[in-house]
Amino acid sequence: MQVVKALKEDEINHKLLEKLEFFKGPLGVIPSSVRTMSYHPKLAEAFTNLNKAVMECNGEVSPEFKRLIGYVTSFASGCLYCQAHTILGAKRFGTSEERLKEVWNYKESSAFSKSEKAALSFAFAASTVPNSVSKEIIDDLKEYWSDPDIVEIMAVISLFGYLNRWNDSMSSTLEDLPIEAGNTYLKETSNWNVSKHK
Repeated sequence: MQVVKALKEDEINHKLLEKLEFFKGPLGVIPSSVRTMSYHPKLAEAFTNLNKAVMECNGEVSPEFKRLIGYVTSFASGCLYCQAHTILGAKRFGTSEERLKEVWNYKESSAFSKSEKAALSFAFAASTVPNSVSKEIIDDLKEYWSDPDIVEIMAVISLFGYLNRWNDSMSSTLEDLPIEAGNTYLKETSNWNVSKHK
């Protein structure tokens, strides 16, 4: 169902491909979304640089937690492709089995701290249309997180907002590793499925 077929690695300019190899660290693969962006090399390179900047950790927001924020953002928007990628990323960054299986239901889970729940509630509200961030959500967020950390959290939410629109609209094809992660951690709990991303 994909709108535009993702380029194969051997079809991507060598210099660009070297930059895209970055994604194999956190995900084990170069996502089909990025390989599709590679029809426009400047776009693929700019997106890769943005991804690196957003996922760089400068404060209290860990690499693992950034992927879980990405998951909640993607869950709120309904992007099955990004849900699988973020769960895979969180797993590769060492999250617990309990957190992987309960992140979709973080509010009720004992696997998340009050500060994490505040950040995830902000992510969920910021990802809905229309936006549902309220004063109460902001006050709760600011109780636990510094301004620089909030900027990092919002950057993750915004990055996945872009990816959610891209992958849902383009019907990006899921790769084997994220499919396996989705089937393992999301299928039974949040009714995740591959859907149009075959």
